[in-house]
Amino acid sequence: MQLYDQPIHQLHTLLRNRQLSALELTNHVLSRIDQVEPQVGAFITESRELAQAQAQAADAMLARGEGGPLCGIPLTIKDVICTKGIRTTCGSKILEPFIPPYDATVITKLQEQGAVMLGKVSMDEFAMGSANENCAYGTPKNPWDTNHICGGSSGGSAAAVAAGECIASLGSDTGGSVRQPASHCGVVGMKPTYGRISRFGLLAFASSLDQIGPLTKDVRDCAIMLNGIAGHDPRDSTSVKEPVPDFTSALGKNIRGMKIGIPREYFGEGLDPEVRAAVDNAINALRQTGVEIVDVSLPHTEYGVAAYYIIAPAEASSNLARYDGVKYGFRNLNADSLLAMYKTTRSQGFGAEVKRRIIIGTYALSSGYYDAYYKKASQVRTLITEDYAKAFSACDALVSPVTPAPAWRLGEKADDPLSVYLSDAMTICTNLAGLPAISIPCGFSSTGLPIGFQIQGPHFREDTLLSLAHALEQSLGVSERRPPLSGGTK
Repeated sequence: MQLYDQPIHQLHTLLRNRQLSALELTNHVLSRIDQVEPQVGAFITESRELAQAQAQAADAMLARGEGGPLCGIPLTIKDVICTKGIRTTCGSKILEPFIPPYDATVITKLQEQGAVMLGKVSMDEFAMGSANENCAYGTPKNPWDTNHICGGSSGGSAAAVAAGECIASLGSDTGGSVRQPASHCGVVGMKPTYGRISRFGLLAFASSLDQIGPLTKDVRDCAIMLNGIAGHDPRDSTSVKEPVPDFTSALGKNIRGMKIGIPREYFGEGLDPEVRAAVDNAINALRQTGVEIVDVSLPHTEYGVAAYYIIAPAEASSNLARYDGVKYGFRNLNADSLLAMYKTTRSQGFGAEVKRRIIIGTYALSSGYYDAYYKKASQVRTLITEDYAKAFSACDALVSPVTPAPAWRLGEKADDPLSVYLSDAMTICTNLAGLPAISIPCGFSSTGLPIGFQIQGPHFREDTLLSLAHALEQSLGVSERRPPLSGGTK
């Protein structure tokens, strides 16, 4: 296995024992980027010189006997997270050429641990999308089949990890945007509990739903990344003062006797037969480890997509009002008045999907419609949260598919946004309730496309999810499979 295909925990051993330098590893991954980036298109901005400088600094830390598991590890960052001195586009022309004067808290944490940043990777504009086809800087391709989407909105992160263009990545999950591309690209993706990770420096889409999360090659790496970025941050008012355990200590625990709920609403009409078969196989694998499978119901699941597509656009219409050509990035210099400058800047700077959601959100919040839409959606959100609470009184975690079907072909749903929205039906409710969830590979379709398996848990029980995911990963063995781009088998 090439170095770029190896997980963090294996590379850390080589780095710690001085069998490999961080600069050698970084240059190795940069060569991999040169090799496959023309096919994958995961990057918006590469930061090669910074990466090599950070790698040299990591080598100095390692020589002093310092540095934890992330020291010297080449990472990519979704372009929605602020990085000092490196442009941050959010996948949108309206931020061009915004260069943040500060780092997000998660970036500061990674730098303090000696991690290496290779660059900023592609995303749907302002994280609005399920296919990563809404990026103003091009569409990344699925490394397993470059004719297919890699998923969104953290599609660049998932594609980069799968293609070996980094060892791990950070994404953000507002309605499934870490888990869904992780499922489509055959990598591990976690959406932690809302408040577990600081959102300071994360450009807001829907503030009550957004959460930064890791995308990695396996479950152990997911725990390592979570260790590296979790914790309370006084600069984020939504950050929670909750103790942060060592998440790697949850791996390898005996899961016998745990109760796993199967929400019947996630296995209904519209579920692809191959996805159903792969998920059933994973459930059987869990059963063989000694867990108890119980049937549960989340009766308000069917209203999740509708509630989400009122709440999220409503928050987006407010958050994105700041992009008016005055404070950040792009401005139309040909406008002949202030009002015309506002109008043309926003008209030319935002893409179609962002405009659609701003209009939906503005309408939902407008006078006379607030009670009918936003208030009603918020009430549904409460009911969904109560459904989960009732389910978790009967089980330790819930399992389901991540998406109803494997990745679709590029452009296949370009004229059918409603169909794209429905592809998030199995991930959205997690965000509405603020719960943690993880996606791990559980199989492949007959055409060789990855299929993901989702585990949801109670608030701040990421350790439970990691225990189950690690046990399942060891049982299934599919996380070691690599896409054809890296010489693996399809």
